[in-house]
Amino acid sequence: MEGKVALVAGATRGAGRGIAVELGAAGATVYVTGRSTRERRSEYDRPETIEDTADLVTGAGGRGIAVPTDHLIPSQVASLVRRIEAEQGRLDVLVNDIWGGELLFEADTPVWEQDLDKGLRLLRLAVETHAVTSHYALPLLLRGEGGLVVEMTDGTAEYNQDTYRVSFFYDLAKASVLRMAFALGHELRPRGATAVALTPGWMRSEIMLEHFGVTEASWHDAVEREPHFAVSETPFYVGRAVAALAADPEVSRWNGQSLSSGGLAQVYGFTDRDGSRPDAFRYLTEVQGPGKPADVTGYR
Repeated sequence: MEGKVALVAGATRGAGRGIAVELGAAGATVYVTGRSTRERRSEYDRPETIEDTADLVTGAGGRGIAVPTDHLIPSQVASLVRRIEAEQGRLDVLVNDIWGGELLFEADTPVWEQDLDKGLRLLRLAVETHAVTSHYALPLLLRGEGGLVVEMTDGTAEYNQDTYRVSFFYDLAKASVLRMAFALGHELRPRGATAVALTPGWMRSEIMLEHFGVTEASWHDAVEREPHFAVSETPFYVGRAVAALAADPEVSRWNGQSLSSGGLAQVYGFTDRDGSRPDAFRYLTEVQGPGKPADVTGYR
């Protein structure tokens, strides 16, 4: 991806950070955005910052550029895109990974018992931000041929169709992003660009590792508490999926589709950082969902 320019919107931590780093490893210039900076934290009040992500991108071999941006504020997104245009004159890859909803829902709690303000805030953060960003960024992306838009979500369309995902607001947000990719695919195809939805599997994000009280080095210790965690993956695995898509001259074959990191690994041949190839959604469908004992044989 030497000479290519990417925008990873929502790159402070988790999948966004992993994607930004792997695009950098492929040689891209990567603009990384978010609300958590070294000077000011978001309401997550976590230590990860977009400056740290940019440094990791540069360390991986690319060029990381951190731009503090609240994607709910259209003027900030418009300013971000003008900056990319002025500095690079192009945009080849847009990754919509903005989320910010971890503190805004209760799992397995019906909608009438949820905090309505928090639920509506979740929808704004997870859905409205993606629409705002696409509105401003796509004209620049469409100036070139073969642009790629990746809508990050949780769950494939096939899996989510028959599976209740966590709570009303969470389920609605993730389904909306899946549909966004479908709609963008319809609008971008005749203009020479491609849009896809992409989900990681059970991802060992900073928040997930903290939840289990482990680190990336000791994550296997969590398997005793949750055996199915054995199929988990790093954020860099889905990052490699995005890098593979971005480097594929025939990426348009995926236009409008719902994809997963594990599924794409079978096609493109990349692995996670430990050399494994987890296929979490096949595992969820064939093992965890039916209530079988945890066994990742043949799934990573």
